[in-house]
Amino acid sequence: MVITIGKKEFAEAVNTASRFAERRSATLPVLSGIAIIAGDDGIKLRATNLETGIDLRVEGTIKDPGVIALPATVLREITSSFSGSGSMTLEHAGETVVITSDSGKSTLKTLPYEDFPVLPLPEAPKAKFSVAGDAFRNLVGSVVACASTSTVRPELASVLITAEGGVVKAVATDSFRLAEKRSSLSGKLPPFSMLIPAKNALDILQALPDEEITIMLDDHQCAFSWKDGVLTTRLVASTYPDYTQIIPKSFVSEATVLRKDLEQGLRRVAVFSDAFQKVRIAFSPEDKQVMLAARNTDIGESSEHISASITGEGIELSFNHRYLAAPLALIGADSITISASGIGRAAVIRGTGDNSFLYLVMPMNQ
Repeated sequence: MVITIGKKEFAEAVNTASRFAERRSATLPVLSGIAIIAGDDGIKLRATNLETGIDLRVEGTIKDPGVIALPATVLREITSSFSGSGSMTLEHAGETVVITSDSGKSTLKTLPYEDFPVLPLPEAPKAKFSVAGDAFRNLVGSVVACASTSTVRPELASVLITAEGGVVKAVATDSFRLAEKRSSLSGKLPPFSMLIPAKNALDILQALPDEEITIMLDDHQCAFSWKDGVLTTRLVASTYPDYTQIIPKSFVSEATVLRKDLEQGLRRVAVFSDAFQKVRIAFSPEDKQVMLAARNTDIGESSEHISASITGEGIELSFNHRYLAAPLALIGADSITISASGIGRAAVIRGTGDNSFLYLVMPMNQ
């Protein structure tokens, strides 16, 4: 195989594909590599860890077709050091590949491509639709951080994506907090439900283009395809808990504050949080203020008073300050509304006037 590719284009493709190569010791050594395929379909880079996989097309010139597999980590380190524009050449001979650019030459040992698995695609799709890649990234990216990092309950370590009536929803929870993002998509959207492992979703979101993508799924696999690539991921075969049951239907108190005021106040108070990262938040309807406070016996204590519009009764709750601050960067509105359903019960945070994003957080013991 002999191919010539632009250095920048190849480096970007290698960086993206390497996310899907096996990072740990694998039964199949080739899973730690990237396959480079030059043939009738052009030049493609392929990688998979059997959970997720990617096939990327790269523009270039094929002088001699062929297939090789190279170690992903080494290839990424070589290509990431390229500078400037220009092209590079890959030439395969025997068990090595020579990579030549205008600044130097590297010789790599190849991996046995014969063992490289085929990317699994949905066999009998139950849903197929198109959406802008950046819109899907925003949808899932708004909630994925709330998924559980434990594998004890695989469904909680996943992102639930459902569609019904032209509205697609993404939901994630670790049982301490929950985020739900809604988006209305134009065009025909079939009803469906799927669970994508959160760790897979993070890699997928970084690899998707902004342009339109086609999503296709069955009970076991989901594929994302666009002009120059296709991504696949395994789906979780579990039942997601009925999270709507824990979303409060009524509230005893609601406070509306400027988002930047809450962000700055939390940042200052959090310095004084204890080993459990606890901060107190109190609503004072009489003073029209929200108070934030934290105390650490080793450091000291701090309190902040934020102007607020408050309806309902006064209430004081304690939260993990990281959980309280997490949704603020995801809310585009200038002000946010914090709705408290009672002592020891969940609070809901939304952008004021924005019903597309909901964040629920459980309080800590006082």
